[in-house]
Amino acid sequence: MLSIGSVVLGVSDVRRAAAFWTRALGYVPRGEIEDDWVVLVPPDGRAGTGLSLGRSDTPVQGRPRVHLDLYAGNAADQAAEVKRLVSLGARRVRWELYPPDADFIVLADPDGNRFCVIDTGRG
Repeated sequence: MLSIGSVVLGVSDVRRAAAFWTRALGYVPRGEIEDDWVVLVPPDGRAGTGLSLGRSDTPVQGRPRVHLDLYAGNAADQAAEVKRLVSLGARRVRWELYPPDADFIVLADPDGNRFCVIDTGRG
């Protein structure tokens, strides 16, 4: 049976992206951070999907078909995490497709890759 081992993001600067995502997720590099590739994993052997960062010259998509959803426990946690991620270098994305009363906030990492912070407390 297969499982997802890693989600891959294309980035223009692997070291900058690794610095952002290690602080954002608390992940650690699985090996050396190279100029063109690194795999980040949960620390201390904890279970979880890895995040691979690969050097890419491909432009960032305005509405990517694949993106990360990061879960926050409730609205207060979501607001605190968005504030923390913005302080690390993420930016809020003005997005015209928000549904009314959305449970997610769209952000972009320093490379422009979009991801969402989800309020999972709404159930």
